[in-house]
Amino acid sequence: MKAKVTAGVDVLLRKPSAILGSSRVGLITNPAGVTNKLVSTIDAFYRHPQIDLVALYGPEHGVRGDLQDGIPEKHYRDPATGLPVSSLYGEAEKPSADMLEGVEALVFDIQDVGVRFYTYISTLKYALEAAAEEGIPLIVLDRPNPIKGDSIEGNIPDPGFASFVCSYLIPIRYGMTIGELAQFINSEARANLRVVKMEGWRRCMWFDVTGLPWVQPSPNIPTLETATVYPGTCFFEGTNISEGRGTTRPFEYLGAPWIDGAKWAEELSSLGLSGVMFRSCHFTPTFSKYKGEQCSGVQVHVLNRDIYMPVKTALQMIASAYNLWSEDFEWRSVEEGEQPYYFDLLAGTDSVMKAITRGVSIDEIVESWQDDLESFMEQRNRYLLYGER
Repeated sequence: MKAKVTAGVDVLLRKPSAILGSSRVGLITNPAGVTNKLVSTIDAFYRHPQIDLVALYGPEHGVRGDLQDGIPEKHYRDPATGLPVSSLYGEAEKPSADMLEGVEALVFDIQDVGVRFYTYISTLKYALEAAAEEGIPLIVLDRPNPIKGDSIEGNIPDPGFASFVCSYLIPIRYGMTIGELAQFINSEARANLRVVKMEGWRRCMWFDVTGLPWVQPSPNIPTLETATVYPGTCFFEGTNISEGRGTTRPFEYLGAPWIDGAKWAEELSSLGLSGVMFRSCHFTPTFSKYKGEQCSGVQVHVLNRDIYMPVKTALQMIASAYNLWSEDFEWRSVEEGEQPYYFDLLAGTDSVMKAITRGVSIDEIVESWQDDLESFMEQRNRYLLYGER
């Protein structure tokens, strides 16, 4: 398919000196940072005679994308370019003055998935803060929100639950591009920010209609279908139910050795949730929860992605599993046996988990978010770079 959309990196590469001048450039990127012709942004910059690329910075999963979730990258030299690589995940989440020594402009080129708890947007926040502190510009090369830029879903977090998976007071599915989100964040960071806009992108576009090549943004988001369910099924990370890591369908397969998949599928199907069906399935993870153990559960089949509500659907699934298997179901702690619960960090509040355990309906939980979402929509509108349709 011929590209309908031109990503920010390709816009910059037409006349890089007009944007970067003669600056010594530091690049924050990962494998999904590619041109329309699938050339890595690292390689495109390194080979370009008008770009002086001097340093690389990697988010979670690493600058070359070879690390699983939760594993910090070590500082090293990139074998392909010889450039120093600094990790922005683990011990140092924010670029330090030492990391930025000799860098005159930071460029951020990472494909986001449009979800609050995806850690790349926390890396963006800290990059903006570091750029402001060091007095250097930050240039964000804009990319599509792969799950559209006109759909909003989820709660606004409580400020007391801020973490690396909940850096902003925004909904789970926030309906902005990474460049628009950068402008939103920068209202507080006050960095010298420039967003290189895409050409041809519209808010109603799913990624597969942009004509851009899909490169998985992280090891467990292999497809757009995965990204579609991820805003909801990531919540299973906060439980002792497998979210399908270690299978060929992460975040689409959900289950555990103690679950009756047929019973769960029947229960979920009876709820009449919009745009989705459930099929009982069996799987054996090769890593992560229940490694090497056969699990029974369900696969989430999205039939109409435009009416499917991933957050509401996943909360219904969790509430159902909690009620059906209350003796086996557990909420996972961040540290073994200690609060906070990881589910609460993902939710940005402890009110959702408490409501589920009290038997409050998911419809009631979702309805309680609506006033905050309307306020967010008004605030969000100030930072949009592209029309609503």
